[in-house]
Amino acid sequence: MKHLKNLLLLCLAGLLMSCASVEIGDYAKENPTLDLRTYFNGTVDAWGIFRDRSGKVVKRFTVVIDSKWQGDTGVLDERFVYSDGTTQQRIWTLKRQSDGSYIGTAADVVGEARGELAGNALRWRYVMALDVDGKIYNVDFDDWMYLMDDKVMLNVSAMSKFGIHLGEVTLSFKKR
Repeated sequence: MKHLKNLLLLCLAGLLMSCASVEIGDYAKENPTLDLRTYFNGTVDAWGIFRDRSGKVVKRFTVVIDSKWQGDTGVLDERFVYSDGTTQQRIWTLKRQSDGSYIGTAADVVGEARGELAGNALRWRYVMALDVDGKIYNVDFDDWMYLMDDKVMLNVSAMSKFGIHLGEVTLSFKKR
């Protein structure tokens, strides 16, 4: 009976720990400090993969991002080239808010993206309308970007629909 009680306590502890989530404030003391207006100003190159929910890489791509700012408003012109030869363009408009957060819009983003910064990290959440074989799916993105130094930033995006994990996008950015 004692072993069963210990097993139940261990399972309960595991469940409680799985409920904890990472918050942007966890990175407040990390350096270098990320300033989107500085990092995304000029040209940034990126290399990425999309992994499905099983972990299999199903798409590779490169991105060239031309970006510029006027005050607290920035435009990021992203040009994607996928491993199958297809191309895509996404133009983001970012607006820095008075509290230091960001709002972003793009043609294939449903509503507004919301971004929070702390230390070297940015958490960017939004819904994207993805075209899959001619059908549009609204997919939730939870992006985490981490500034490594003045040139390199890493990005991991979890994709989900109705709370079900669909896959993950991983990107490496390098500022020219």
